[in-house]
Amino acid sequence: MSPVPGKAVVRAPGRVNLMGDHTDYADGFALPMAIDLETRVAFRPTDDGRVRMRSATFHGLLDVAADGTAEPPTVDPPWGRLVAGVVCTLAARGRPPVGIDATVSSTVPAGSGLSSSAALAVSSALALLGAAAWTLPPTDIAVACQEAELLGTGVPSGIMDQLTSIRGVAGHALLLDCRARSVEPVPLPSAYAVVVVHSGLPRALADSAYAERHAAVTAAAARLGLPALRDARPEQVADDPIARHVVSENARVLAAVAALRAGDVGALRPLFAASHASLRDDFRVSTPELDRLVELLVEHGAVGARLTGAGFGGCVVAFVQRNHADDVTTKATRAYQRELGLEPHAFVVRAADGAGPA
Repeated sequence: MSPVPGKAVVRAPGRVNLMGDHTDYADGFALPMAIDLETRVAFRPTDDGRVRMRSATFHGLLDVAADGTAEPPTVDPPWGRLVAGVVCTLAARGRPPVGIDATVSSTVPAGSGLSSSAALAVSSALALLGAAAWTLPPTDIAVACQEAELLGTGVPSGIMDQLTSIRGVAGHALLLDCRARSVEPVPLPSAYAVVVVHSGLPRALADSAYAERHAAVTAAAARLGLPALRDARPEQVADDPIARHVVSENARVLAAVAALRAGDVGALRPLFAASHASLRDDFRVSTPELDRLVELLVEHGAVGARLTGAGFGGCVVAFVQRNHADDVTTKATRAYQRELGLEPHAFVVRAADGAGPA
């Protein structure tokens, strides 16, 4: 990041995951894309050694020491705990304790499965780095933000969200190798749209069974004597639903990448269906509402649909022919609202570039 002499604004996008959920913390593969919903931080450096941040959405002023000595779980307001975690992880890497005054705003809906927390962490990290005229490689920023989430919220997230927010490429999904932390852009067909539909059920990972699933994945690898489930063969996990999901989902990611590169959009249909079924039946992170929303989107013409993110509520993602996207989503969401009495929110997202100056 270049030196910032005065006021500046940085941005970090949210993400939607097309394929590969609950694989990142198993050293696996994922196929997310950064999206054109983002968090922005407007900031200026200060010389008082304090990090102050206000939110355009949430109440309260975050005010912590810029040297990383604050204890993130004790910070108020609660939304500031993640930012306090970022202050700590950057300080641990040597960032000078330069203060900032900042305001954060976001178009990424919270509790949706679109990585609002990663967008906040990454944009805050860029602001802190810019204010101090101090640099880190993009992957190191992603890792620092991943560590900050655990520090601030207790959620043992994988690296997918933070890496996608930093490394996004407009018009492309990203093949992530979460072990190597490598990123390979995969072109998306322009004739198709990615549609995200919020189910009307918010979710909070800290209150969900996310940590339990993470622990179960780690335990399954240990039972097999493997570094991670990335290394398991299908026959090794045939009788373990949790592990079976991870191994089969990794294979689906690679198959989806092959289909996109070959221009074979039809091949995505069974992959989306199998991924959702695996998340529902083996990994048990879906809900009846998410299941019905997926069914309705496919019934009304989506190529494929599946829950996206950690599950337990939030959003589903669908691949839809672009010139039919409005019709498909309108019909599916109206039927969903009529049947379940929930208010869904649908929007077409575009693959965006990763974080940087606004």
